[in-house]
Amino acid sequence: MRPTYLEVNLTQLQRNLEAIRAHVAPAKVLAVVKANAYGHGVDGVAPFLEPFADYLGVALVEEGIHLRELGITKPILVMGGTLADQLPAFLEHDLTLTASSLDLLLAADRLAESTGKCLRAHLKIDTGMERVGVRDTEAEPFIEKSIACSHLSVEGIYTHLANSEMPDLVHARLQLERFQGVLALYDKLGAPPPICHLCNSGGILQLPEGHLDMVRPGIMLYGYYPGGDVQRTVEIQPALTWRSQVVYSKITPPGRPVSYGSLWQAEAPTRIVTVPCGYADGYFRRMTNQARVVIRGKSYPQVGRICMDQFMVDVGADEVQVGDEVILLGQGISADDLALWAGTNNYEPLTNISARVPRVYVSG
Repeated sequence: MRPTYLEVNLTQLQRNLEAIRAHVAPAKVLAVVKANAYGHGVDGVAPFLEPFADYLGVALVEEGIHLRELGITKPILVMGGTLADQLPAFLEHDLTLTASSLDLLLAADRLAESTGKCLRAHLKIDTGMERVGVRDTEAEPFIEKSIACSHLSVEGIYTHLANSEMPDLVHARLQLERFQGVLALYDKLGAPPPICHLCNSGGILQLPEGHLDMVRPGIMLYGYYPGGDVQRTVEIQPALTWRSQVVYSKITPPGRPVSYGSLWQAEAPTRIVTVPCGYADGYFRRMTNQARVVIRGKSYPQVGRICMDQFMVDVGADEVQVGDEVILLGQGISADDLALWAGTNNYEPLTNISARVPRVYVSG
């Protein structure tokens, strides 16, 4: 195994999920494992989490199929946009469709009728995200048609919050109000509502009145909060440590620039060590001369342009040697730090850790 790898603490993932469940009870919990389980490795994470979750959620049909190939039997909601020609895969692999338009809903119902098989779906309502879904102002005929679908099993209805991690929850509460207005249509139409869900991580933390029948934790399941100002009403901890080792160590004199572009050079002789990880692994090039790592419990700056497969660290006069462990994420370095150095959010560094970085799963 290469010296650069991810260590995923499965026990911590379970603790996070159980803390979320306690906070939202009696609502169900849909564990979001899209994007390779937010970089943690879906092959190890999803089978472990399945017994503790009510549903699993993915973005792509292919992700849902992969979960079935892993032996997952719990309901799997495919939350991303779907084309009509992908519908047979939902039947073949027992995946739950997000019906985000009337055309898709009716196509799914026709397919279920023609095959004689049950196809499950959740209706998607757009209450202010403007991404996919039927707008709340146009929802009545959509819901009326869904009730009339005799071959499709409409199991749920949901919307997605656009600003739930913000200190100002005016827009989130507006979306909840719009969604509740849509749900009131079921009484008007004389039909019971299906499973209703709205809250992502920010909503779970800050909008308890929106927990409804089910919640959909994403990033908080993995131990991170969805924004720096979000209310931390659930105690969670990161489950991921990104480890590597020093593969080269040398004294670099002043006047000898380090790496491509000659962006950094020492002012005095200093020890420069090389770490076998780079932007092809998801260690962003744009963190150049911003990032820090931990070696022997001490923080050091990354220096010189981050390369595709390697980067360099200035350890000063310290006797750091080949083989010493390097912590890229963990032990005081968080995904929030990587996000700050890269000028993005904490979702991006996690989900961009390359598949070529091995995942190792531990307990305890």
